[in-house]
Amino acid sequence: MAGWRQVIELAMTDEEIGRLAVIARSRSEPVSRVERAQMMLAYREKPSFFAVGQDLGQHHQTVQRCVERALAYGPLAALDDRPRPGKEPTITPEAKAWLVSLACDKAREHGYPHELWTTRLLARHARERGPAAGHECLANLVQGTVCKILGQEDIKPHKVRYYLERRDAEFEQKMAKVLCVYREVQVLKKAAAKPGKPSKPVAIVSYDEKPGIQAIATTAPDLPPKPGVHATFARDHEYKRHGTLSLLAGIDLLTGKVHALVRDRHRSLEFIEFLKLLDAAYPARTAIKLILDNHSAHISRETRTWLATRPPGRFKFTFTPTHGSWLNLVEGFFSKFARSVLRHIRVASKHELRERIMAGIEDVNRHPVIHTWSYKLAEAA
Repeated sequence: MAGWRQVIELAMTDEEIGRLAVIARSRSEPVSRVERAQMMLAYREKPSFFAVGQDLGQHHQTVQRCVERALAYGPLAALDDRPRPGKEPTITPEAKAWLVSLACDKAREHGYPHELWTTRLLARHARERGPAAGHECLANLVQGTVCKILGQEDIKPHKVRYYLERRDAEFEQKMAKVLCVYREVQVLKKAAAKPGKPSKPVAIVSYDEKPGIQAIATTAPDLPPKPGVHATFARDHEYKRHGTLSLLAGIDLLTGKVHALVRDRHRSLEFIEFLKLLDAAYPARTAIKLILDNHSAHISRETRTWLATRPPGRFKFTFTPTHGSWLNLVEGFFSKFARSVLRHIRVASKHELRERIMAGIEDVNRHPVIHTWSYKLAEAA
């Protein structure tokens, strides 16, 4: 009992006291550092291991070890654990390199039915094949060690990150054409802002289709939130499908107005119907320029035949490059519409879904948003 009653004089400079006080109040420092700082400061005020331990909820021997370490190495150095020798690593750098190289292959390339490695499978393979490859140290390899080795190299062979391959040899040229259209939008907006100057009779529309919108019905009523019971709507997991619809939509980049049709499909027939909608929406002298992708309906014989019946210059198409739909501003509208109107939507029929979508379009048009494009726009001619 005398061990924790003895008094050890712990001398500290004002700078050390100040640093310890900051650490003792910190919320970002590790808990162990904060507790040791508190113990040293408390011991300085009340030099009793037992009393400090009682005040801080620590064992008196813990306080004593902290004070003795501060006396031996200095108060600030005593905040951290002393390095321990530990066990010598048994896995050689060559074995680690072999394992990482193996992880960079696909599991199926080594005769497994799996497409990718799991860490458990990789550990088993290393145990079975590592010694034969000259790495005896892998004979008892476990999954946790595999995770540590791969983590050190930031390798995640069990995951896939998707990317988009550029398969259009004329990607840059086609992107430049789209950017020139956005540049024209910018010029027309500035011209319209100047009073007394007539604007050019041009409408520029960003167009695309959003297919596969599911008409899903609930099989039981949704339960509303209840304060203190559950915070969200509750919905039965079962549902009933009524089919899908396609939304054909275009945004006027000068006014923000959304032109839209909702149909069962999005073939040439429906695309021509949308073009007729645009044709009726703008005066006869207005040139209608569309930014759109290379969907077969946009370049089909039926579409070209109908366009030939219109006056020259009435419609002009600017196509985005293959895998370049992100260049089309309407994609942002579709994303926002899906997150606001279509998110968690449940309907009793396809007819109801069609009406809800068109009501959502009308709501957007009551407060139109003029979309703008800025990426690489300065580089457009």
